[in-house]
Amino acid sequence: MDYRTEAPPILRDFLVYHETIQGHSRRTVDEYYLDLRNFFRFLKHEKNRVPKDIPLDDISIDDADLSLVRDVTLTDIYSYMNYLSRDRGLNNTSRARKVATIRSFYKYLTNKAKLLELNPVQDLDSPRLKKSLPKYLNLDESLDLLDSVDGKNSVRDYCILTLFLNCGLRISELVGLNKTDVRGDQLRVLGKGNKERMLYLNDACQKALADWITERDTLTLVDQNALFVTLQNRRRISTAAVHKLVKKHLAAAGLDSSQYSSHKLRHTAATLMLQNGVDVRTLQEVLGHDHLNTTQIYTHVDNDDLRAAAKANPLGGAKQRKKQKKDKKEE
Repeated sequence: MDYRTEAPPILRDFLVYHETIQGHSRRTVDEYYLDLRNFFRFLKHEKNRVPKDIPLDDISIDDADLSLVRDVTLTDIYSYMNYLSRDRGLNNTSRARKVATIRSFYKYLTNKAKLLELNPVQDLDSPRLKKSLPKYLNLDESLDLLDSVDGKNSVRDYCILTLFLNCGLRISELVGLNKTDVRGDQLRVLGKGNKERMLYLNDACQKALADWITERDTLTLVDQNALFVTLQNRRRISTAAVHKLVKKHLAAAGLDSSQYSSHKLRHTAATLMLQNGVDVRTLQEVLGHDHLNTTQIYTHVDNDDLRAAAKANPLGGAKQRKKQKKDKKEE
């Protein structure tokens, strides 16, 4: 799949903008393409631009143009959301992502390409999402996970887990690290949208990195730049390999590997930092979040301060008073 040859011009220009100007990853841009391709197919079907008996997945969007997207109404998009829910079985989270893609597309057409005077989806609502607290390991579980590391890849795996638990890296950020990104007590991280940030390394991270780099430098590597490599092929470690090793060590530590993942270790780092005095804005910088409200979900986790607040209420120990019956007879 290559949107540069498959997408119609109005869509291709949008995707090129996101890849070259916004710096979004190829994977993200490909997902945008698939989302909008399906949306265009639905529009053509609903607006009778193709015979009704043609399956949606067989509809070509080669002729999709400004006239098609300009005539879209909120009703059209809500019908599309209904189709995704009823016929495709997509949940609110998946449909919310598609809404975000459609919003971004029309924002581009209005504000950047100047092809539309008015944005027809500016009042588009997104499906309500269930707000759930992030799963995370507590301090003892985190220590158990680190203590469980053993085997021929133990130095590398221990370093990876240490960085996850202390720096809150995304898995894509960890896999993309190069040896030159380790700069003394700092680590250069390339986050979403190619945004660079510098993280300070505590003693545990510096020690784990030093041990791994010492072992790494004894290997004959195919990829000389990659910080983390597989011992089997000496190339940069893949996200699948990192997921696998995280699950392996979680199980070895006696933790439910079906409930936790590398991303849950990022949640763990964020939660432990907040519980130990790091303010939300600093945590936002550490995690590489664009918006503070993304970071604020971690402020809702259970901690000792919340328990103390509950116990501080003077009614916390109150008991229901028994009603006293009057025994006096009326005279």
